[in-house]
Amino acid sequence: MSKKGVDLVLIHPGHRTRIYQALGKELSGVETPVWAGLFATFMLKKGFSVQIIDGEAENIGPDQIARKIKDINPVLAAVVVYGHQPSASTQNMTVASEIATAIKNENSSIPTIMVGGHVASLPMQTMQDEPDTDFIAGGEGIYTLLDLVQALKAGDKNYSKVRGLWWREDGEVKSNPVPPLLMNVNEEMPGIAWDLLPMSEYRAHNWHCFGDLERQPYAAMYTTLGCPFHCTFCCIQAPFKGGEKAAGMNEAVNSYRFWSPQVIGDQLEILTKKYGVRNLRISDEMFVLNNKHVHGICDMIIERGYKLNMWAYARVDTIKGEGTLAKLKKAGFNWLCLGIESASDRVKNDVDKGYTEEDLYRVVKDIQAAGINIIANYIFGLPEDDMASMQATLDQSMDLNCEFANFYSGMAYPGSELYNLALKEKWELPKEWTGYSQHSVDMLPLRTKHLTAAEVIRFRDHAWQTYFTNPKYLNMIQKKFGQKTVDHIKGMTAHKLVREFAK
Repeated sequence: MSKKGVDLVLIHPGHRTRIYQALGKELSGVETPVWAGLFATFMLKKGFSVQIIDGEAENIGPDQIARKIKDINPVLAAVVVYGHQPSASTQNMTVASEIATAIKNENSSIPTIMVGGHVASLPMQTMQDEPDTDFIAGGEGIYTLLDLVQALKAGDKNYSKVRGLWWREDGEVKSNPVPPLLMNVNEEMPGIAWDLLPMSEYRAHNWHCFGDLERQPYAAMYTTLGCPFHCTFCCIQAPFKGGEKAAGMNEAVNSYRFWSPQVIGDQLEILTKKYGVRNLRISDEMFVLNNKHVHGICDMIIERGYKLNMWAYARVDTIKGEGTLAKLKKAGFNWLCLGIESASDRVKNDVDKGYTEEDLYRVVKDIQAAGINIIANYIFGLPEDDMASMQATLDQSMDLNCEFANFYSGMAYPGSELYNLALKEKWELPKEWTGYSQHSVDMLPLRTKHLTAAEVIRFRDHAWQTYFTNPKYLNMIQKKFGQKTVDHIKGMTAHKLVREFAK
């Protein structure tokens, strides 16, 4: 057996064309693999050697990744199936599986593990479906990676002490309890191992750079982990629930962990000074929530004088406090993303997403008055949706006329309450994990109580074209960002997605 190389290789899977079709070539963002970067930092601080292979950023396939792994010959190869948003975990499982198989074909002696939101949601099914994967992490994966690398280096095949691990032994699937969540993130996992990433390959979303369209350099990072809300279509907490329970937390309360402004500032110092990053995504599931945290981050950025073009998530009901929007703008937050989802109270209430129309219009007006652009998220095909409610949502989106909009189809992501509902009702789910991508050829959204999946797909794609070709919208873009951005949007709408299940 050849001598082992580094202790841990973290692999970020991705296949732009399969996930985004033609949009993946130039229009889609290329995101920093935040979780792989965080795992790397944690393991480095424990004294282990680490490398990262970013299949998406380097635009390389399973066979190329496997050859790299063979040359490195690590103690453990970990396929990190987390995404830049919770839903991106499941859609990457197809290529993650292909990577694990390719690694086994190249060198069957290299142990492999999968870690991420999807596998934490479906650990037993993943063990059954992925025979070429040796191990699965049943929780968020931090301590599982640590314990497993230690065991493998020691030649200890008694895996009963590897926290959160799933494995096979004598033809039987075995598992260990998930450990409590890592709470001291400031000390034990203070940011991303940027120097292990191909930083020149990442690019911002196109809308993030409206006005100049210079999308690189770019980076994404977390300032918090988790979300306190309980939207039934979201799977953000899936990898954390076992760790929350082990920590003795109330099962009805979601964990929410913070990095300090000082630690975030140290990360920004590296990004701005070493890599020249100006375009930055704060990937927190809900950044604009805790005013002490938000104001602390903004004050730090303003004091240090970083010149950033940032965006982050907010909710209609979380933007509070006098001066918050002005401070966000001064710090460089030029975009806020609002999860509006639906114009129908019936549809929203059914998925635990409640706010009044009056509040929505007021908040949108206040954000734009502060000089901040809005990317609005809408979902067509939630369980209570019918044609009338979806049309009302499209009408509302065009009336609000935000600077950009995402139109999603309702998906039953593993780890979400909608997934449990779909299983209970025996609603059809995608046959391949790529079918959970919003833009793939085989995308298959959840049917509703009133509509077929095909009807949802057709309406979503119609809504997208309608919104971005609307003269009212294009005129607003012309006034705010100029003709170059209008021409870019027209080029964007020329791309027609192929949909296998839209008939």
